[in-house]
Amino acid sequence: MIQGDRGVDDVLMLAEEEVRAALPLEELAAALTTALVALSRDRASVPPRIAAVTERGLLAAMPGHVAGLGLAAKLISVYGGNRALGLASHQGVVVAFDEETGRPCAVMAAAYLTAIRTAVTTALAVRALRRPPARRLAILGAGAQARAHLQALSQLVGFEEIRIASRDRVRATALAQEHSGAAAARSAADAVRGAQVVCCCTSSASAVLQDEWLGSATLVTSVGSGAELPETLLRRARVVVESRDAAAAPPVGAVELQGVDPSTLLLLGDLLAGSVNAADDDRTTVFKSTGNAAEDVAAASVVLRLHRPGAARRVSRRTKL
Repeated sequence: MIQGDRGVDDVLMLAEEEVRAALPLEELAAALTTALVALSRDRASVPPRIAAVTERGLLAAMPGHVAGLGLAAKLISVYGGNRALGLASHQGVVVAFDEETGRPCAVMAAAYLTAIRTAVTTALAVRALRRPPARRLAILGAGAQARAHLQALSQLVGFEEIRIASRDRVRATALAQEHSGAAAARSAADAVRGAQVVCCCTSSASAVLQDEWLGSATLVTSVGSGAELPETLLRRARVVVESRDAAAAPPVGAVELQGVDPSTLLLLGDLLAGSVNAADDDRTTVFKSTGNAAEDVAAASVVLRLHRPGAARRVSRRTKL
């Protein structure tokens, strides 16, 4: 974190393109691993997120501290109707503070940071949970999370074949054209059948895949805020989460996991630390991501460490996040 006797006038303002330039994925993966292991060992301070709800969406607050990585809080709005206006559904900022003094260090745009830290967390889960040979990837969705997952899984995991399916075939085709190994599928069923890894990246309120499409050793990941996974899959699968709070009601937990006994949920941090052996269980596996402030702290720490000071700007009313 940034040290020194700094005042509010010295807070860095980092726009979206500056955040994007300062998040190399391997370094982000390392920071996220540290954060997730700390989270699983109760060595991170992450209170439950809270949200103010409006008629059109919500504004959530997510503070967190991970020793050695930093202290930060994210304010993020989620407005599903924004898509019809050509705007991102998730918008907000991350404010980073000095661990030693509590002084604010930076305010950074949160849209790309949120999308890519979520996708890299998925990539870490895939690294830990996939069973070889994992050659084919299916991505359901064609929005910001699908794009981030395509980037992260291509770079950090690698697949011979990637199929993308969306209710909007035009968007799926456009996203597939961003990667030489990707192609748009005719349907979600066509994308999923034969895939060893399936990533659900939608805003759907109902299941986007059917259990019978999946092979016996398929790894399914989900980042959607709605119930995008079928109940039959969740009943038979082992489920991995970032935090057992995932079994709580939103905005803290996941819609699909409400009522699930938290003690039955495996922690991704335990898998990454090697304290749980994933190879002993031959059931289909689901990684359900609800996001966590510890992940925002990790991403913000990478941005602050690698951002070039010359590109930073002082607080200004004209600064555009």
